[in-house]
Amino acid sequence: MFATATRNFVEEVDNGGLLIPVSSLNDTIDLLTVVVKRKRFWLWQKPKYIPTDFNLNDILTGDTPIKPGVIEADFIKYNGTYGDNIQGSVDANFAHSNVNLQAKDSSKLQSSFGSLKKEEVDVQKLLRDSKDSVLDMSHSLVQQTKEKPKQAFGIVKERIVTTQPCSVIEEVQQGGQCGGGLSLCGPKNSKVSLKENGSLSKDSNVTMEIPIHTTIAYTLIELEIKHDGRYEMCLMSYTSGGFEVDGPAWKRLFGASGAPVDASDNSHLRQQLEELSEHFQLLSALPVSTRSSLLQQITKVMEDREAVSSLQNVLDQMCLGQRPPPDNTESPKQNIQAILDLLPQSGQVESTQAGQSTPVLTALHLIVSAMDEMTNDCLAVLGMCCSFTVLQALELLVQCVSRKGELPLSSAGLAALTEDVYEKAEHLFASSNVSLRRDGDTVKTEINHQPGNLPLVLCIAVRGLATLSHCD
Repeated sequence: MFATATRNFVEEVDNGGLLIPVSSLNDTIDLLTVVVKRKRFWLWQKPKYIPTDFNLNDILTGDTPIKPGVIEADFIKYNGTYGDNIQGSVDANFAHSNVNLQAKDSSKLQSSFGSLKKEEVDVQKLLRDSKDSVLDMSHSLVQQTKEKPKQAFGIVKERIVTTQPCSVIEEVQQGGQCGGGLSLCGPKNSKVSLKENGSLSKDSNVTMEIPIHTTIAYTLIELEIKHDGRYEMCLMSYTSGGFEVDGPAWKRLFGASGAPVDASDNSHLRQQLEELSEHFQLLSALPVSTRSSLLQQITKVMEDREAVSSLQNVLDQMCLGQRPPPDNTESPKQNIQAILDLLPQSGQVESTQAGQSTPVLTALHLIVSAMDEMTNDCLAVLGMCCSFTVLQALELLVQCVSRKGELPLSSAGLAALTEDVYEKAEHLFASSNVSLRRDGDTVKTEINHQPGNLPLVLCIAVRGLATLSHCD
């Protein structure tokens, strides 16, 4: 809830910029706090930032602490309300039965951060004061961080803090009705009829009070650390820190080519998707029942942004050879566990139970990681499009994005593009830096030249979900 609120805030005020949302109220983040930056499995993923309990002075040698100059300024007054309403009904008629399902979900997240303040380190003074500083390479935090590849140190240069008590309020309303009739015909023309009507509703209203001086977002200066503990600060946004002992390059566990990812043109996007195609083929080879169950459970998880991030973290751990967490029946953990329970059905029981990464686990991790990289708005719209016919149409559209950029509306599979579905698709693509427009009997796509990898992320998520939806 708090993580979703801060993520929404960063998307609104600094989308594609340097601000990092705080994911937990339990994190104490002050200026010069040491944050571990961990590169992820896939080259297009944003790094993961792990705040520590130490500041820069705690890991330096010597007795003279660095006392940075601090520049304070009013930032903005922020109040945001985000919500969605989902309604749906299904009528199914079979030879001896009929089923009617109706559902209505609505949710609203209101973030009232009020007037916010920006605190920033005087970087020039920090450079002068730390000119002869040396890191204590025997410090436990330094030792444990440098032992892991793909990790670097950053120090908090700037933070956005609350100036008054504020709140985050989440309201959820879920309701559903089920009606059905079932007729059974047996020997001697005997007939049994069963009719059942039921309803389910769930309302929740949670208010989280945020204290004054709470950090909700921050930026970092990364450190390039030498063998002897001397370090340089990476002052430009395109420079990255790290430990000299790690060598000149790190090897990723998974991913496409080592070339820098740039999804701003369709030829490079097509190349990236081709290099990832084996993962989609692995999913398509799963039994139909397993694919269908995976899609159903993933769709449930997509209703909650924090649940998607939690699932992604669990799959991260499993890909690193760690055992999945114990079963927990609370939602959304129940849905996450249901997904983990389906992995042994892929035919690789021993490896999964032993806590080892399998090709199917890697393929699932690819899809969920792509969904986790999406904006909240994009993820919510995609979650409304998880039917077979709509996903089939979206799959054709993402193929269009990576190829010629246009497709006849008469193409087989695009019949699902009703006016309502087309509006959702248009919004989905626009949220991923791709324009979608109709031109006569043709639909055309064009990648907008914006920083980031949202077009690639969209294509991966749609192709993965569409693969799970295939019935053949």
